[in-house]
Amino acid sequence: MARKKIAMLCLSTAIFCFSFFSTGSAQTKKYKSTWESLSQHEKAPEWFKDAKFGIYFHWGVYSVPAFGSEWYPRNMHLPDRKEYKHHLKTYGHPSRFGYHDFVPLFKAEHFDSEEWADLFQEAGARFAGPVAEHHDGFSMWASHVNPWNVKDKGPKRDITGELAKSFKKRRIKLITTFHHARLLQRNVGLEDWNGPDSYDSHYPYHPDYPTSSKDPELRLLYGNIPDDQFYKQWKKKIIEVIDNYHPDIIWFDSWLNLIPENIRQELCAYYLNSALKRDKNVVITYKQVDLPKSFCVLDIEKGVALDRTDETWVTDDTLSWGSWCYTQDIKIKPAKIVLHSLIDIVSKNGVLLLNISPKADGSIPDNQKKVLRTIGKWLKKYGEAIYNTQAWYVYGFGPTKSSEKTTTVFSSKDVRFTWSRDGKIIYIIFLGKPEQGKKVELRSFGIHRYPTPSPIKRITLLGTDIQVEWELNDYSFYLTIPDGPKNDMATVFKMELKGE
Repeated sequence: MARKKIAMLCLSTAIFCFSFFSTGSAQTKKYKSTWESLSQHEKAPEWFKDAKFGIYFHWGVYSVPAFGSEWYPRNMHLPDRKEYKHHLKTYGHPSRFGYHDFVPLFKAEHFDSEEWADLFQEAGARFAGPVAEHHDGFSMWASHVNPWNVKDKGPKRDITGELAKSFKKRRIKLITTFHHARLLQRNVGLEDWNGPDSYDSHYPYHPDYPTSSKDPELRLLYGNIPDDQFYKQWKKKIIEVIDNYHPDIIWFDSWLNLIPENIRQELCAYYLNSALKRDKNVVITYKQVDLPKSFCVLDIEKGVALDRTDETWVTDDTLSWGSWCYTQDIKIKPAKIVLHSLIDIVSKNGVLLLNISPKADGSIPDNQKKVLRTIGKWLKKYGEAIYNTQAWYVYGFGPTKSSEKTTTVFSSKDVRFTWSRDGKIIYIIFLGKPEQGKKVELRSFGIHRYPTPSPIKRITLLGTDIQVEWELNDYSFYLTIPDGPKNDMATVFKMELKGE
């Protein structure tokens, strides 16, 4: 009996100690709703640095009119805009046919999450996901917070939920993007409801339009609610997505500065603490100065850093030349321009988030599929020069001046560098098909510039066993382009180092 009591006492003590120290550890890790506490978060985990390429999509109710851009919900109310004239001619006056009348027409009848996931995987994307809610206030997930959502209206399906399951099977991480900070009608009472001061509100207030409706449900869609109610609603929506779908990345559009600081802090703390419980390394992005850079990744819309950076950043860009959503006259970029943008971004320590534009019926147009598959085909062969790499000491060189735009047209004379994480391989990427037999000077590897950390073992044309002639002297480094299969979009050489 004595031994049994001693054993029970020891067991109780052990349980107490385990509980005490486990709780203490959890409390130590728990984030508080302060910028100082949140700054402890590792903003760019290794998986994100290595992923390099993701896909998202502007797809929603605004895809139904398929005219102008995803800003149709706003511009259809403004008499000086082409969307207004189109709406008047096609659907009638906005006072009689409001944006909410498009909702039943958004049916997504051809949407297949498995098909989409297969395409994104074939394209080489390591993360993907929806524009969870754009400025228009319509939620692309099954929401109990917002009655205007895909499960209750329109498609009557949980779009985000279906995608999340399909992505998980393929080990594609989930990104959800949020743009609804400007949904609140901040222009009610303005004398000029169409003036520059109304820009911070997506829907312009007008006494004769549904945007001023007294109907409680319509007021939620059009953001015509009290400020306090809106800010609570803004946070509840995102928390619902966090709880139900556990996204790996939460991406924020501009106008986040319009959300009170304490609300932003509470939301970020909730997300990071939720990730801790699930043992997930997650990412939060920001634009401009809407969130502190201490724990968030900077997003540059349709832009590229001019030089290599020490910190990882992300570019959100779109496959089209104009609108982010599908429109009747949408024009798609050539795969070569998109691929060159990806390579340029990666060489400067960035990550590309590429937008596509599905139709309202849930189909992805063939010309967009073709570009994605072309990029995927290149990545399947040369992806080791992109994934799991880091930036070299310099991003590259060439006659084409480095631009902040993602639409820069490069040539085979432009070269970019990437470096394997273990430091044993340097990839030399020509943005095109270099001329056979040409002796190319790569001064960056010169002894008095940025010499390789260990001697060069050999250089090969990536994807082949063809060895490349090279020369290193006191002043520069030279590589001779060999006879062998090269790629019209981008040709890669693999420089292997001997190591220590």
